[in-house]
Amino acid sequence: MSTMPQESVSVTIDGRQVSVPKGTTIIEAAKQTGVLVPHYCYHPSLPSPAVCRMCLVEVEKAPKLLPACVTAVVEGQVVHTQSPTAKKAREGVLELLLINHPLDCPICDQSGECELQDYTFQEGRAAGRYADYPKRFNPVEDFGPDILYVVNRCILCTRCVRFMEDVAKDPILNISERGDRAYVGIDPAHRLDHPWAGNVVDLCPVGSLLSKDFLHKARVWDLDKTASICTGCSQGCNTTVDTRDDVVVRLRPRPNLDVNRHFICNTGRMDYRWMNRGDRVEAPLLREGSKLAARDWPTALERVGELVRAGRGPAVILAGGRASNESLGEVAGLFDGHSAIAAIHVPIGAAEEPLVGVPGLALRKERAPNGDGGRLLGYTAAWDAALKACAGAGVVLVLDVELGEAERALVAKAGLVVVLATVDQGFDGWATAVLPVTSTVEESGTFTNRDGRVQRYWQARSAPGMARPAWWVAAELRSILTGRQVPVNADAAFAALAASVPAFAGMSYADLGFTGRRAEPVGAAR
Repeated sequence: MSTMPQESVSVTIDGRQVSVPKGTTIIEAAKQTGVLVPHYCYHPSLPSPAVCRMCLVEVEKAPKLLPACVTAVVEGQVVHTQSPTAKKAREGVLELLLINHPLDCPICDQSGECELQDYTFQEGRAAGRYADYPKRFNPVEDFGPDILYVVNRCILCTRCVRFMEDVAKDPILNISERGDRAYVGIDPAHRLDHPWAGNVVDLCPVGSLLSKDFLHKARVWDLDKTASICTGCSQGCNTTVDTRDDVVVRLRPRPNLDVNRHFICNTGRMDYRWMNRGDRVEAPLLREGSKLAARDWPTALERVGELVRAGRGPAVILAGGRASNESLGEVAGLFDGHSAIAAIHVPIGAAEEPLVGVPGLALRKERAPNGDGGRLLGYTAAWDAALKACAGAGVVLVLDVELGEAERALVAKAGLVVVLATVDQGFDGWATAVLPVTSTVEESGTFTNRDGRVQRYWQARSAPGMARPAWWVAAELRSILTGRQVPVNADAAFAALAASVPAFAGMSYADLGFTGRRAEPVGAAR
């Protein structure tokens, strides 16, 4: 069925002409010309109330300044965002906001990424005119398990109120009082403990809503920021990993309108502590008698290659749900032409927790990021059956999954047990060889979410010790067994996957970009 072409209009913004779909607001049209109109209350994933008056722009033939966040462009419109009138209006708004705003920048967690700082430096007066008047003062309020409200810093943009009311559909915040006495109020019978409430911290343009977890943990200019994918469930929300001195200190949402818009759930937000675990496997370990001894990579790979080649009987692969597509593909390729059972472990949560105002966005029951990637690569979800098959297996390969005591006992019955591990699991009693591999934040790779979207994540911190990506370890073993060339990097490993697996055909890292692309065929809906 054919679709009607979308009508476009041509507008001129600060001397630059652009064509945009009819109905586009001036503030969004300006972005397409490279112009960012200063704003506070506006957010692309929230309704626009035009209350902050910061985005006022001059439109030729209009009798007064217009708010760019709610004014739709029309054909032939000419907009001036930097005219003296528009700049004077913004200067006045900033002066009013700063009358009672405290000079907390040296101790404020938002310092360095504060929109009030940015626009005051860019647009504000050199000095205020209210030095003789005391600023108002209100005590800090505890809004919820992870959220503090610093009343003195609030500029009443209402983003938090609109998020809870229009997106979370849990209207427990409001604007109480009026004038210079106004503040964000909370229903006294409730706490701000909604499963998605943490987003109000990201939405706040100043340091008024703070995360207790991140409070005074780091200055933002000391942080390295890396694009990644949430590992908390199969939704595949896009995130930014913030690290300081190679330690992950914060996860934040990264915009992707097709997956999570601008939001992540509280569970995903707090799912970073495992990334800093200290009990890491840092060197290859080979069994010598009753003990495991550390060896270098060439020795370990040659020895494991010999053991796998000499193995008799079927193979079993037990993979964790955080393993990348590249790692799952290379590990499965180790046993091409041999009888093998491959299973991927996807923990199941109690219930889904949807963000009601965003269709298709929820904390999913499948609490692993790449279960669907495993299924596209031939892995089964029949975890218990794969464990039982270990008893008659010649080789069991465990890929980045922590096994319980009963599971280790079943795995130990195999003739050869090779573990590609990130953390120590007490391997002495059951593993033949342990090869250290990197975690998600220590490598680059891809996940496939529940909708079949393949998405990239980037390395955010250095690998501990001698750990290497699991795809590299498996590729080196395949080279020893078959003479196959080892991919030089994750990009090449994904290219090899795309060349051999129909679901990924035609894809490349450059093609995936920052927002990903759907694989074919898409996994069945659950």
